[in-house]
Amino acid sequence: MSVNQTSPALSRHFLYRKDVLAGLLFIAVAAIGLWASHDYPIGTTTRMGTGYVPRMLCWILLGLGAVVFAQGLRGGGSLERGRPLWRAMIFAPLSLLVFAELIAPFGVVMATIALVAVGALASRESRQLEVIAAAILLALLTVAIFVWGVGLPIPVWPEF
Repeated sequence: MSVNQTSPALSRHFLYRKDVLAGLLFIAVAAIGLWASHDYPIGTTTRMGTGYVPRMLCWILLGLGAVVFAQGLRGGGSLERGRPLWRAMIFAPLSLLVFAELIAPFGVVMATIALVAVGALASRESRQLEVIAAAILLALLTVAIFVWGVGLPIPVWPEF
């Protein structure tokens, strides 16, 4: 049996399916976020409180997690034996830490570009042109939604 194949017994167990695990992770993160923000005032759509956006995003993540989980229960997507998952386990959370550390001194644009660059290291299949395009698009969307749309007082560019 090659490295890219899984045994029939392994692929049948639903906890070894990628989508099931991803869905459970999304659901867990959303549940933690909802619990952590339960004391924040929600407000209204026109006068949002500090808990409005985080809780809305957690509910969206919870729904997405349920959909991904259900798809994982229906189909394949088994984890591959012998394939190292360390890259994803290290670089995905590290990208969030990099973003959190860089947003104040370097602004949301540079922090978002760094987030995508570090996150791209989680996969060997990342292509440089795709990573650059994704970083630029995500930075533009972040500025458009959170700075211009919502009006959050976050720095866009480095303030030296």
